[in-house]
Amino acid sequence: MISAAFDYARPQSLDEAVSALAGGGEEAKVLAGGQSLLPILRLRLAFPDLLVDVGRVPELRGVREEAGTLVIGAMTSHHDVIRDPLVRRYAGLLAAAAETVADPAVRHRGTLGGSLAHADPAGDLPAVALALDAELVAAGPQGRRTIPAREFFTDYLQTALLPGELLVEVRVPKMENWGFHYEKFHRVAQSWAVVGVATAVRRDDGRIAEARIGLTNMGPAPVRAGACESALAGAAAEPGAVARAAESAAEGTRPASDLSGSPEYREHLARVLTRRAVLAAAGVE
Repeated sequence: MISAAFDYARPQSLDEAVSALAGGGEEAKVLAGGQSLLPILRLRLAFPDLLVDVGRVPELRGVREEAGTLVIGAMTSHHDVIRDPLVRRYAGLLAAAAETVADPAVRHRGTLGGSLAHADPAGDLPAVALALDAELVAAGPQGRRTIPAREFFTDYLQTALLPGELLVEVRVPKMENWGFHYEKFHRVAQSWAVVGVATAVRRDDGRIAEARIGLTNMGPAPVRAGACESALAGAAAEPGAVARAAESAAEGTRPASDLSGSPEYREHLARVLTRRAVLAAAGVE
């Protein structure tokens, strides 16, 4: 199918982009890498009056350090996230999960900010942002504001971004000396996750001092496995203790029922994948 007609703007700076988006009203859409938006437009599931293409805004790309934080531009592609040495050193979980996104063509065009702003609960990177305690910075007509990842994803394909706001950067606390793993179950290569588990673990003297676990496709928005995190805090870094804690991984979730599986099946997967992910992140054989 062919998309409905819309106006098109291609700003050259962040200020121009914010101005164009604000001027377009509630029916304006941002075009980043286009890997999520273009199929929706072709299927006529969205009818924007204005498309603001931010592909030529240099301020939205790249990775830099600020004290104990990594700052990643929203237009940084998955491919560049994977290859960036700062990301691999301080936010390895993000690089590992980005490597599982779709295929090389999508990873070269798709962007970190686009994935997060699209907020698909089956997408890999929103759950990672939760597990990393990331902060997302939005720019709008009233200036900039910072939104914790735990408050950013509000419902299915919905975020805390206001009309006229643009996601400009993602701020991730540096996590040296943490183990990490992204465990994903999908039925065929390059497909959406039936369930995914993003895990970061900090060990201390043979025990798990802290665990952060984000769940993919276990509700209308990505969620933290809070009960499991609490059960792991102070637990021995050994298979039995991890398995017992992983039994609580699905507590508080609301998985959907669809052709990929029932809620009960997804809850089972969450427990199994969490056990595997935590063991891998903790370096336990």
